[in-house]
Amino acid sequence: MGTIIVFVLIALILIFIVIYRNASGENLYKYVADNTTYIYDKFAPYTYSSIKEKIKDLGQDYTMHQYIMQAVGFAVGAAVISYLYFFNLIISLIYAAGAVAVIPYLNYLRCKRLYSEFIFEQIQVYTSNTIMEFATTQSFVKSLEGVYESGVLEDPVKTDVKVMIDMAYENGTIDQSLSFMSTKYDFYMVKNMHQLFLQITNEGAKDTAESLENMSQDIDTLVENVYKDRLDRAAFHKKFLQFGMVLYFMCMLLQFMLGKEKYATLLKEWYVQVLLHAILLVNSYFLIKGEKYYNENVGAE
Repeated sequence: MGTIIVFVLIALILIFIVIYRNASGENLYKYVADNTTYIYDKFAPYTYSSIKEKIKDLGQDYTMHQYIMQAVGFAVGAAVISYLYFFNLIISLIYAAGAVAVIPYLNYLRCKRLYSEFIFEQIQVYTSNTIMEFATTQSFVKSLEGVYESGVLEDPVKTDVKVMIDMAYENGTIDQSLSFMSTKYDFYMVKNMHQLFLQITNEGAKDTAESLENMSQDIDTLVENVYKDRLDRAAFHKKFLQFGMVLYFMCMLLQFMLGKEKYATLLKEWYVQVLLHAILLVNSYFLIKGEKYYNENVGAE
């Protein structure tokens, strides 16, 4: 009878983690999607190698020492948690190896998030400075040249602005240039600014100062919301991880309830071990899933 009760308790813990983590993961995705759809959007499909290289250029990549410390931390953490569950060094080594194997994927997600944030900041600089240049030059192409030559942009956006300038001179219109940039950087602020310049160019509007000022204020408001949202997401992400670590230790309550010796005896039952492995793996899965939602494709696709 005692074994059945323990089995039910472990099963209930597993069910609780599945239900809570599934709901938490969905809420995290909904939170990110709802609050950033209009802020961050998908960017051009650059290869991971180019993303990684840019992160290195920005000085945001981990050093070798940081990578080693991360690997050691993951390995030790996984080994300790799994040993507390199974009292088995071999199983602990397997979990430690599995935890280390996940690190490249987590770093990949982190690099994509940092690159997405970098691209957004560059687009904000591009739109704001183009509007300021246009107020002086009253020419979209001359504005692009001013922004390009000012040195405020970095690749890949700087190179793409040069492509826009060349296309404008080659085609004699700005239509293709605007279409190129709007397609490659599908951001709200880019589309609106390009639409405004297209309207000014085609309709020959004389008084554009008010429209440009309103556009500039919209961009400032958008950027303010971006950084506020970034802080909110970071705080939510921290709580998500903290609670995930707490869930790892829920099963330890059984050891206090039953006593260490009786718990060790129950570990000899195969179905108890299956449930305990399921608890560790399911919670780990939802933690990784949460990391994916937090880091990858910050904007809604």
